[in-house]
Amino acid sequence: MRRFAALMLGAAAFCGTVAAAPGQAIALAKDPCGFYKTGSDAYYRHCTSNGSNVVIKVEVAWAPDYERCVGPGRTWLGSASRIQGAHYVGRTC
Repeated sequence: MRRFAALMLGAAAFCGTVAAAPGQAIALAKDPCGFYKTGSDAYYRHCTSNGSNVVIKVEVAWAPDYERCVGPGRTWLGSASRIQGAHYVGRTC
């Protein structure tokens, strides 16, 4: 019986933690780190704790890809229909 009670208390604590997470999950899903698109726009969000700027490669439909220096936070890359992706290339700028 003690084992069952301990298990239930642990489950209740876990559920309390999960209940707090949906608001955070929505915020992260809305503005995640890295490349993401909304209905009409493409963005890259550089998440950093040290204020660094990084180089990303932007993949463009029907045009040459290019590199761009981005700072902390969200950077608008262009139309979602034109921008196919973006990723960190491994260096700062």
